[in-house]
Amino acid sequence: MRFSKLFAPTLRESPADAEVVSHKLMLRAGMIRKVAAGIYTLLPLGVNVLKSVENIVREEMMLAGAQEVTMPMVVPSELWKESGRWDEYGKELLRLNDRHGRDFCLGPTHEEVVTNLVAGEVRSYKNLPMNLFQIQTKFRDEIRPRFGLMRGREFVMKDAYSFHVTEECAEKEYLNMKAAYSRIFERCGLDFRAVEADTGNIGGNFSHEFMVLADTGEDAIVSCEKCDYAANVERAEIGLPAGEGASSSEAASSLPLPEKVSTPGKKSIDEVSEFLKVKPETLIKSLVYNTDKGPVMALVRGDLEINNIKVKRAASASWAELASEDIVSEITGAPSGYVGPVGLKGKLIADFSVRSMRGAVTGANEEGAHLRNVEPGRDFSAEYTDLRVAGSGDKCPRCDEGSFKLFRGIEVGHIFMLGTKYSESMGAKFLDENGKEKPMIMGCYGIGIGRTAAAAIEQNHDEAGIRWPVPIAPYQVCIAAVTMKDHDSLELAESLYFGLMDKGIPTLMDDRNERAGVKFKDLDLIGIPVRITVSTNTMKEESVEIKERGGETRLVGYKDTVAEIIRILKIPPSG
Repeated sequence: MRFSKLFAPTLRESPADAEVVSHKLMLRAGMIRKVAAGIYTLLPLGVNVLKSVENIVREEMMLAGAQEVTMPMVVPSELWKESGRWDEYGKELLRLNDRHGRDFCLGPTHEEVVTNLVAGEVRSYKNLPMNLFQIQTKFRDEIRPRFGLMRGREFVMKDAYSFHVTEECAEKEYLNMKAAYSRIFERCGLDFRAVEADTGNIGGNFSHEFMVLADTGEDAIVSCEKCDYAANVERAEIGLPAGEGASSSEAASSLPLPEKVSTPGKKSIDEVSEFLKVKPETLIKSLVYNTDKGPVMALVRGDLEINNIKVKRAASASWAELASEDIVSEITGAPSGYVGPVGLKGKLIADFSVRSMRGAVTGANEEGAHLRNVEPGRDFSAEYTDLRVAGSGDKCPRCDEGSFKLFRGIEVGHIFMLGTKYSESMGAKFLDENGKEKPMIMGCYGIGIGRTAAAAIEQNHDEAGIRWPVPIAPYQVCIAAVTMKDHDSLELAESLYFGLMDKGIPTLMDDRNERAGVKFKDLDLIGIPVRITVSTNTMKEESVEIKERGGETRLVGYKDTVAEIIRILKIPPSG
């Protein structure tokens, strides 16, 4: 491609509404332009990047045995009602009516469509297993779209769905997809981790997220320093240090009984600990949750954070959210900030960190008051489990020696073991070898194509612009002709351009009538991995300048240039 013909309107300054690095640089590099909140037009450079990611994804999915299909973006409500998600999914589901008043939605994901397809076509175990995938535009009506392609409302996604006869077969395919995803992100040149994760509103038995490591990542993940365990902090289990979680009830009878103390206007952990001159870790944090199984109070040590996902799991609930003040008052007789477990009637769950506490401080279930000398096991009983948010230094649950390191990450892929959640509700059944009808066992596997591109920028950039990994760069090489009026250097630049193109190397020819500094700044901003500069001075030495993005400039004989580029890009020999 010739830069003089390329539609790439670069910007010198970042637009005011761009918050993160990838959003700023994709706008400045002329890769995207905003149409509406969370909705963008992809310009040629942006298209090239996403197509490169798509090609890697498509190749690896097919090598892993998946078959490509294309499903409709507009989906009738009947399919979503069959699965039960029409009412459950929430406001992120964009609903619309056709001219006849029939309900449809823009598909944010396609479990319903693909399950309906397979249910209508597959009847025998002989036709399974099967894995179908597509690369398609999706729409989710995010409450707060932001960060460009990182969290848009309209986005490109690869979603795949597998169907199986047995759990063993389904788990084998899950591991096959996990390995394929690792190859995909390795080929994209990204530093990533596969971490255990919550299944969210997709549902299913277990899942893994693929996180690109970046300081600007929205998600916190923990990884063991000694073994390969890694998890999103929402999902991470915590091993118990020696002594933590042991009951204190045997010694409790010899300790003072609870004493009510006045704490007017002191509701937060920090306020109460400062007022009573005690450390936050001596307080028990008590939160009331409303769930589909009824209200529940959750407890954790005062210096720790409660994990809402773990509360939901511990309550065996489909959903859990902090209760309104009306419900808190109805359950405890007091407003939030003054509630506690002593004397509470109802379901009570507590983190392991609470069970070994001695002489704790809790809310007194009375406005403006707290209790001292509270003893778990003597003054209240609870179901103990892991409820807290994992953090750096916590003990690994999988090995005896390891502890957690904390990272920031950007989710670019997510795989789920669905089980029979959709096949049972939508009638996706098969006849086994004995003629008995059984529900298919399913898995689903998603990759955000645009998010992968944006995450690559978050991980690979400097003050000059983007530093694309070679496999997903919009162009891998650019030839900059410094003096467009110099016939000999322009002729050499043209010769190198066609020589690289003949080798199948995506190459940009900067033939603009601009100063060398302007060209170099644009090429660094766009992130072209390798720059070749041809000038009158280099011609005198029968050489060209080669500069890898972020590296040093060096002279290479122009007869060796194509071979040197092939070496830099690590292109395997043909044939």
